[in-house]
Amino acid sequence: MTSDQAARVEQACPDLLRDGQPVTIAAVTARSGLARFTLYRHTELRAVIEEHRRRHRDAFTLTGLAVQIDQLRTGLEALAAKVRRHEEQLRHHNRRP
Repeated sequence: MTSDQAARVEQACPDLLRDGQPVTIAAVTARSGLARFTLYRHTELRAVIEEHRRRHRDAFTLTGLAVQIDQLRTGLEALAAKVRRHEEQLRHHNRRP
């Protein structure tokens, strides 16, 4: 598997979902231009497809929404900590003569 193949699969899956199409091996094959054999042979590529399927399926369940909210909260807290650290660095830098 090459990084180009992984990138093509990574791009094809969200494109399919955005267009309202199911993420299937056949659809990813058509969208990415990769051979079906390639997708079946490389477990990493199949795992990417399965992950997008799972995310889409779980996106509208209460559990899926709770997980997404928790992930967003964690990301927001990390971003807030980074902003606070940068503000402190700026204050420290501005105090220097």
